[in-house]
Amino acid sequence: MNALLLHPLAAAQQLAATLAEEGITADVHHDYGTPMVSVWVGLIVWCADGTYWWRTGWNPRRHRPIYARHPFTQPTRAARRVALRYTQLRMSHPLSPLIAGAQPCP
Repeated sequence: MNALLLHPLAAAQQLAATLAEEGITADVHHDYGTPMVSVWVGLIVWCADGTYWWRTGWNPRRHRPIYARHPFTQPTRAARRVALRYTQLRMSHPLSPLIAGAQPCP
């Protein structure tokens, strides 16, 4: 499948579904023209121009963020890379005890 033929919203939904298969809950948003997949605190994946892209860190020397990119044609590999970042962020931003102990809504 050609990456540019896949609509960005469909790509965002596909990434969220692939993350769900890995046990990672994510929300898809399309309010401002560029679809986004909200995964965790500090982890939003934007979907545009045939590419998933997300922030992976900060470059203190250049005073700007560092981004990772992956083509729409490989949502499974992109999901693995996002899952690695998710794991890093979960270690630095765990759930609060109040939320972690909450019962699911019926």
